[in-house]
Amino acid sequence: MESSLSSALDALRKGVPLVILDHPQREGEADLVLHAGFCTPENVRILRTQAGGLVCLGTNQETAKKLQLPYAADLLRESNSPTLRALALGRAPYGDPSAFSIWINHKKTYTGITDNDRSLTITEFEKMVGAKGQDKAASFVQNFYSPGHVPLLIARELGERNGHTELALTLARAAGLTPAMVMCEMLGEDWKALEWKKALVLAKKMGWPAVKGEEIIDAMKGNRRGSG
Repeated sequence: MESSLSSALDALRKGVPLVILDHPQREGEADLVLHAGFCTPENVRILRTQAGGLVCLGTNQETAKKLQLPYAADLLRESNSPTLRALALGRAPYGDPSAFSIWINHKKTYTGITDNDRSLTITEFEKMVGAKGQDKAASFVQNFYSPGHVPLLIARELGERNGHTELALTLARAAGLTPAMVMCEMLGEDWKALEWKKALVLAKKMGWPAVKGEEIIDAMKGNRRGSG
């Protein structure tokens, strides 16, 4: 990765949140992201109060296959209900297929929605993903249930989809961390997505690195050229 991204990678390894700005012609949003292994109750509160959107947990295709996780839209399309099939999202208004999978809780949670409960679900998922020598699908069924209060996202290939999910999981891989990232859209007081300028002001105030999606994509392209 390019040296311009080093602060973002360092932040991930230290458990510091960072801001990812996607392309202005896509969602045009800023997300506050954090590696799942550091998602304490305090950090869940930071995500919901300082960002304000939906607190999601993203993983990669390899993990999804091991856990036999489907995309939510595929579940709807395969349903016997004509209503559910009709509701299945093809592509979002900005052109991307959905990354949403199922919603989960850890079995040791109570309601599932508190900062403590969501932190437990998220960190236990990360531990399971990173554990060696176990049947991940069996462990998943043994320790989690659905529906819950933590929405899972499955990253597609960067290039096929260049959303915050793909960008965040790309950074996790580059940082040498498990493929489990927490992300939350940053919202403004005008009932819209937080403007990039305001997101950058908040990031500076809080000591969070900020990186544009284009920088991540360009760095990955450079790595591929260098290894070719």
